[in-house]
Amino acid sequence: MGDSGYRSVAKHPTVVRLYRFVVVGASAALVQTVVLWLLVEYASLNYLVAATLAIEMTIILQFFVNNAWTFQHAQYTARYDYLVGLLRTNVVRGTAIPLQLALLWAFVNWGGFVYLVANGFAIFISGLYRYYLDSRWTWQIA
Repeated sequence: MGDSGYRSVAKHPTVVRLYRFVVVGASAALVQTVVLWLLVEYASLNYLVAATLAIEMTIILQFFVNNAWTFQHAQYTARYDYLVGLLRTNVVRGTAIPLQLALLWAFVNWGGFVYLVANGFAIFISGLYRYYLDSRWTWQIA
């Protein structure tokens, strides 16, 4: 009896979407962290400039995967709708960039974290914001 209650919760569309969003986000966070590290360590960029570039690189990657997998029931397939969705996710994620960068800066300067660890925390916190807005506005799920 208890097992069937767990299954119904685990298969609830919101839980499935959130799980997929986290998987996509974690994968993108890994890509973003590697790009951040490369830009700081090998291109000698400031960690905030490098983070901005790394974030921008993963925005489009996440839209493609989220559209095809996370929000597949509401995915954009027509060219115009796809471009509108891409624009919406860029607005959502674009507004999250200052939040993520501010958190990154605070964790490094006030918390004393190494920039790569601080970036992980900033990604997680800003990810909650992005999930809420992406699901509500980009893919218009109530």
